[in-house]
Formats: sequence, structure tokens, C-alpha cells
Amino acid sequence: MKKDVLSKSLDGSISLIISPSDPVAWKLLMLFEAASVKGVKIEDTASRYGYTREHFYVIKHAYEAQGSQGLADVPTGPKSNYKRTREVDKQIIRHRFLDPEASCGVIAQKMQQTGHSISQRSVERTINEYGLQKKGYIKQIRQIRKLK
Repeated sequence: MKKDVLSKSLDGSISLIISPSDPVAWKLLMLFEAASVKGVKIEDTASRYGYTREHFYVIKHAYEAQGSQGLADVPTGPKSNYKRTREVDKQIIRHRFLDPEASCGVIAQKMQQTGHSISQRSVERTINEYGLQKKGYIKQIRQIRKLK
């Protein structure tokens, strides 16, 4: 949907303002308008609401299959962290504590040798999330080792 589309107002016994920020109501209003007005191209109706003709039909099929619940925007992408599980994070932290001088590439390689399919970038993300990338952290470990 285009960001510059203005709200629509419906006036009858009551007055309603439908905003593009409410995706379900906005799509339903577009479908109602397309169903009630004859002789207007679907492409024109869809473009007034900020959609393409192709997307209009995707919305229409979703409505026909699931009703108004099918009009809700569904977030895309993975629902969970399937590569960096809790166990993998623990192993990365363990490797970092055992050898603070090791680079993320070395840790990723060690993880792959133990059967965990993980990239260097994922190791970097884990290290950054737990604050183990800071130079002060490595200096602190060196000092502890010198004291022993």
C-alpha cells in the first residue's frame, strides 16, 4: 500500500473515517467499493487504495478463503531463531571464554566441526548480543590469566 493515500470518509446514518493504517478495514472498504460500483476498472479502484490490480486479486482471494481475518497483514520471515538456538549460543560463549583471542571465523569453524551449521556472521551477532566483543573484556581476561 502506498504511504501517501488519504483516509476515506463514509457518511450515512453515522459517519466513519477509514484510515490506511488499519489494513483490514482499508482492504475491506476497497473490496466493498469494487463490489458495489459497476463499470469501473479494478485497476482504478485498487490504485485509489494504493494497491496494484494483482494485489487486489490476492486480497480478494484471501477474503474469499478466510473472510475478514484473511485481510490482516501477516509478518514475513522466520518465526524463531532456528540457527542460533540456546544451545548454540551457549557453545559460542563457551568458545569465547576458553579462547578470547579467537576470531569469530575460528569460533564458527570450531562450531561447524562439532556439527553445528552456523556462519561467522551468526557468531558475530551472538558475541555482540552478549557484549563479549569489547576490547576491555579481552584485556580483563588477560589480566586474570596473568594473576594466576
